[in-house]
Amino acid sequence: MAAVHSTRMLILGSGPAGLSAAIYGARAGLAPIVVQGIQPGGQLMTTTDVENYPGFKDVIQGPWLMDQMQAQAEHVGATMMWDQIVSVDLSQRPFRLVGDDGTIYSGDTLVVATGAQARWLGLESETALRGRGVSACATCDGFFYRGKKVAVIGGGNTAVEEALYMTNHSHHVTLIHRRDTLRAERILQERLFAHPNVNVLWNREVAEFVAGAGNEGLVALDLRDTRTGAIERLPVDGGFVAIGHHPSTELFKGHLDTDADGYLEVQPGTTRTNVAGVFACGDVMDKHYRQAITAAGTGCMAALDAERFLAEADFVREAAE
Repeated sequence: MAAVHSTRMLILGSGPAGLSAAIYGARAGLAPIVVQGIQPGGQLMTTTDVENYPGFKDVIQGPWLMDQMQAQAEHVGATMMWDQIVSVDLSQRPFRLVGDDGTIYSGDTLVVATGAQARWLGLESETALRGRGVSACATCDGFFYRGKKVAVIGGGNTAVEEALYMTNHSHHVTLIHRRDTLRAERILQERLFAHPNVNVLWNREVAEFVAGAGNEGLVALDLRDTRTGAIERLPVDGGFVAIGHHPSTELFKGHLDTDADGYLEVQPGTTRTNVAGVFACGDVMDKHYRQAITAAGTGCMAALDAERFLAEADFVREAAE
């Protein structure tokens, strides 16, 4: 017989959004179960220095912050389960999720906090230098490159926005794009081309992220001309890969409404999805901000929305008895 775990609030995902929802849900007496997923702790587990999360005057480490969030959630009554969900049934309440070993998770409400993953170029040198000069978030890490030379890789809205943001920290920003035109919105392109601190390299792609001696980290990019194949070296201190994000919504295709980019849609000003009793928070529904603090905020919202949903459902049921 497959094991069955039931709760009033089932949370899928254990990044800042999921754990914040767990803290608020547990404090409301809902005894939430958090199914942690394939990457417990979310994207912050792969982040080293965190300097923009409120409450800490000194730099903290991403994994440490997530450990503290999880400890707080468990302390107030949340239960952590490590499992990979392979199927969902949202056709009726309680909702039913099945893990890869057949374990069943049943929830009167469901909070989806599965997050999003940055798209990477797929180079071995890129992986080796993540957190050592290579990043996928200028808003998160740009401060560490004040006064240094940086490059942003990409040609869409994300890349242009990241390049413009980096001009707050650097007077030498290079945007690298593999084509000869950008895909970004026209207004963003106009701002980019008008900025004196941004240089655009057309028809270039990154062949390799070049490390310095010892533990020096990133020192240059080897760029390949997409027309001739010629390689040139660009000295930089930081490289930001800005080719978009992929929301982790595959499980919910056909169950929950998504936008054109695959992000879960919620009713404006809430975390409510198109299925009553299912709520979405964090990067899985937020394509604009994608910060730990905004994810935590929407996690709080999801727990409060779920608590109110349950209270209303309980009132209706009791009135009918």
